[in-house]
Amino acid sequence: MSQKLHVITGATGHIGYALLKVLVDNGEKVRILIRKDTSVFDGIECEKVYGDVTDKESLEKAFDGADYVYHLAGIIDINAGDDNAVWNVNFGGTQNVVEACRKCSVGRLVYASSVDAYKPLPDNEVMREVDKFYPDELEGTYAKTKATATNYVFDEFRKGGLDAVVVYPGACIGPYDFKVSNVGEMVRMFLNGNFPVSLSFGAYNFVDVRDVAQGMYAAALKGRSGEGYILCGEQITTHGFIKTVAEVCRKKCPSFMMPYGIVSLAAPVMEVYYKVSKTTPLFTRYTIRKLMSNCNFSIEKARKELDYKPMSVKQSVSDMVDWIKEYEKK
Repeated sequence: MSQKLHVITGATGHIGYALLKVLVDNGEKVRILIRKDTSVFDGIECEKVYGDVTDKESLEKAFDGADYVYHLAGIIDINAGDDNAVWNVNFGGTQNVVEACRKCSVGRLVYASSVDAYKPLPDNEVMREVDKFYPDELEGTYAKTKATATNYVFDEFRKGGLDAVVVYPGACIGPYDFKVSNVGEMVRMFLNGNFPVSLSFGAYNFVDVRDVAQGMYAAALKGRSGEGYILCGEQITTHGFIKTVAEVCRKKCPSFMMPYGIVSLAAPVMEVYYKVSKTTPLFTRYTIRKLMSNCNFSIEKARKELDYKPMSVKQSVSDMVDWIKEYEKK
C-alpha cells in the first residue's frame, strides 16, 4: 500500500508548524508550501515547494499527487493593516487553493477557518457548527474574510468534485510560538518580570495548538465530507488567564485591574505604538471586542466524531512557558 501524501499551506504559522510535527510524528509523507526556507524546519523530514497561495502555479506544483491538503495560510489582522492584502490572501488564496485541488484531483481539502467567522450569539448562548456565514454582520477584516472564504469552500463542495472538511480553531496557545503571538508576548513579559496590569473584564476560549493540529489530522482521516468541526478548548476569564500565566511563570499576578472603559480608550493609541515600534500587539480594539463577545463554543461534535480531547489551559500555558525558555536559550 503506497504512502499517502499530506500537503500543508501555512506551515510557518503556529498551527501549521504544529500540524507538520503531528504528521511527521505519525509517519506520514509531508510536503509544505513555503515562501522561503527557515531554520525551524531543520531536522524535520518533509519536501518543500516554494511559492504562496496567491501564486496558482506554485499551488499546482505543491498539490501534485496530494491525497490531503491542509489550507492554513492566511493573514490575521488583529492590528490595523492592509485590508486588501488580507482579502487577497484569506479569500483570494482560498479560491486559488480550491481551484488547484480540483485541477490536481486532491483527495481531500481540510480548510482551517476560524471561530471568528461566527457571529456571536447573545446571552452566552452555546454556539455550534453551522454551514452558512454572514460576513456583512461581522466586525473586522479578518473575520469577514474567513466567513467569506468558508462559505466559498462549502459552496464548492456542494457543486461536487471537491471533498472538503472545515475546522474552526479557537485562540491558539502552546509551544512553537516562533512568530511571538500576543499571548506569547504576554508570557515573555511575565518571564522578564514586567507585566504590569490585569483586566477586570472579558473572557476567551483558548486551545492548545497541538490539540488543533491533532483535530485537523483527525478531520482529514475521518471527518465527514462537507462538515465543519469546532476545535476550541477551555473558556476562561481574562483575569483568570493572566493569573494562570503568572502562576506558571512563578510571578506575582498584577493587583491592578484595568476596567473596560480605560482599555477601550487607550486601544487606538496602543495600535499606533505597536505599528511604529513593530512590536506584537497585546490589546487592540479587535482583541477587546473579542474578549467582550460570546466565546461559548461547543466541541461535542469534534469529541464524538474526531475523538477530540483538548488539554487544560494551565497545561498548555505550562508547556508554552517551557518551550519559550528552551527556545530563547538557543
